[in-house]
Amino acid sequence: MNKLLVIGSVWPEPSSSAAGRRMLQIIDLFQDMNYQVTFASHANPSDNAIHFPDYSIGEKQIELNSQTFNTFIEELKPDIVLFDRFMTEEQYSWRVHDSCPQAIKILDTEDLHCLRYAREEAFKQGLEFNLNSLRESEASLREISAIMRCDLTLMISEYEMEVLRDIFNVPDQIIHYLPFLIKERSEVSAQTYAQRSDFVSIGNFLHKPNWDSVRNLKENIWPLIRQELPDAKMKIYGAYCPPKAKQLHNESEGFLVLGKVPDAKAVMESARICLAPLRFGAGLKGKLLEAMECGTPSITSKIGAEGMNGTCAWSGAIYDTPGDFATSAVEVYADQSLWEEKQKLGYEILENRFQKDLFAENFYRTIKEIGNQLEQHRSANFLGKVLNYNNHRSTKFMSKWIEEKNQSKTKA
Repeated sequence: MNKLLVIGSVWPEPSSSAAGRRMLQIIDLFQDMNYQVTFASHANPSDNAIHFPDYSIGEKQIELNSQTFNTFIEELKPDIVLFDRFMTEEQYSWRVHDSCPQAIKILDTEDLHCLRYAREEAFKQGLEFNLNSLRESEASLREISAIMRCDLTLMISEYEMEVLRDIFNVPDQIIHYLPFLIKERSEVSAQTYAQRSDFVSIGNFLHKPNWDSVRNLKENIWPLIRQELPDAKMKIYGAYCPPKAKQLHNESEGFLVLGKVPDAKAVMESARICLAPLRFGAGLKGKLLEAMECGTPSITSKIGAEGMNGTCAWSGAIYDTPGDFATSAVEVYADQSLWEEKQKLGYEILENRFQKDLFAENFYRTIKEIGNQLEQHRSANFLGKVLNYNNHRSTKFMSKWIEEKNQSKTKA
């Protein structure tokens, strides 16, 4: 049986983050190909992480900057190593190369971090974001280097595929479009318009775009909605809720910060509208996909909807200004026929854009083709060979220095 080693910067938490849910979807694809999967991370244990035996996944706590990882991977002998973010690739890729040079290296970016960072910086400075500014970013240099060093990079967004091609000239043969995947969908379980009430927003508070979205709701949007719908409530859910977020909770304003929810699907299905006024970010938004699955229309921003609906009409509305955003939210909330129309549009997006069957076979074929001609595949990516050559010196020696320093402290 072939072996897949996933190296994660965090343990997968599908109930807390879209990234955790996506990771399980990727692992599921490999298990469909009869891969034995081991998940390894140097992160501290998490109460929200999955119970690995339930998913037939092995788990391994590893050390950062330690030769023990080399010993572990030499014994495991994985056929494929998957890094969950570019930072993880930087930390472990050279060790994989030294210990298992024939292992296929795959990077899952989750979202294009350099794009998210640049948008956040432009927002903070009150500037209009320019894609060309990505070329000047240190994060871009690091992330694109990681992409070029790997044999394949999984991209969740078609828009970000275009950015890699147009801004950074990344060759098509080393990037692969793989969005969120839906196995099946049932419209029967969705509650009706009359059974639902209130607005909902869900998002892990550790993710900066989510926290800013909550602030945007509180300061700019909810007062406008509340003025038109004085009995409605805004319910905010999310794991790792900090004190600064809890301080926004206000019963009299109907703005309720409720923290982590045990069943996000139940909460989403009981709400009439999902709100996601994101002002920066990247990738696909798991909360909006989940809203469609639950038959809940959503009002979001251009960045929120980016890469999700393609040529399909949006399941709700897309606005960036607080006034238009709030007006649309009130209209969809109060009009049953309009609400039902938007709900159906969400089902159409799911059907045409995210069904697993649309992407699985192409993914299986790509993995097999790279495995069958790995040397030719790597030779075609000459810049990747150059970056591997340089990286396996600078990163390696830095890690070795830290390793020696840690050992000296232990001896002392």
